[in-house]
Amino acid sequence: MRALVREHGVHADHLVQPLFIAELARDAGPIASMPGIERLTLEGAVAEARELVALGIKSVLLFGIPAHKDETASGSYDRDGVVQRAIAAIKAAVPEMVVIADVCCCEYTAHGHCGVLDAVGVVDNDATLEILCKIASSYAAAGADMVAPSDMMDGRVRAIRSALDGAGASDVAIMAYSAKYASAFYGPFRDAAGSTPQFGDRRTYQMDPPNAREALREIALDIAEGADIVMVKPGLPYLDVLRAARDRFDVPLAVYNVSGEYAMIKAAAANGWLEEERAVDELLASFVRAGADIVITYFAKEYARRHG
Repeated sequence: MRALVREHGVHADHLVQPLFIAELARDAGPIASMPGIERLTLEGAVAEARELVALGIKSVLLFGIPAHKDETASGSYDRDGVVQRAIAAIKAAVPEMVVIADVCCCEYTAHGHCGVLDAVGVVDNDATLEILCKIASSYAAAGADMVAPSDMMDGRVRAIRSALDGAGASDVAIMAYSAKYASAFYGPFRDAAGSTPQFGDRRTYQMDPPNAREALREIALDIAEGADIVMVKPGLPYLDVLRAARDRFDVPLAVYNVSGEYAMIKAAAANGWLEEERAVDELLASFVRAGADIVITYFAKEYARRHG
């Protein structure tokens, strides 16, 4: 009877599994701070996509670990880059998979920031927009269904939409990281992607955690610029922002259950401090209850395996 009257449910169709894809085989393997998650080779990513679809997970979000980094993130928009090749390979092997590609410079810059730097070492917003457009266009050319700008540069959604439309990729959707906070919960991801800033931090372009009204302004701006889906990131500490966004905006809303949230549950479960499966079910339900249509989570595969 509880199931019969349950108000909210978490369905595999609405889950997105992030994948880390290494260009060099030596960079592939388990991620110590994210038990159960690995950096995959290209072949491994294709195999993982096949397994995910068989479990009912029909969407993946791709991040690349390139062989080369430089000051201008040139590897990010190389048509033979690691993510570009992964997009093409996954779409060829599993055409029904919705392939989403993260658009950012941080994995490709030698300094680890999400944009290129000006002469005094500050992230140059407008110069970065040009690179983001190149990245998004290269992903679209490779066959991506959706691009997801995570950089938090001002005006990037409008610039990317214009670039995609100009390249004949008007059917490629944009999922914007609209309310992305300067959070302590990204640590394991930076370990996984090798994207820790070599100096300073990202607080000049990511949001201040105490601010909620600002998040709604950021979301409104991205919708006005052409975002098809907007996102709140991280998830658990920002359920109030997620709820406020759901109440105000009538667009598809995503939440990113980030690496630190994943690692906390894994660590607590490993120490016997909580029951992992029940905790994961409760966690994912909280995102849907707060208003998320799409949940990006490292738990997607194991959740689908248990509930498929």
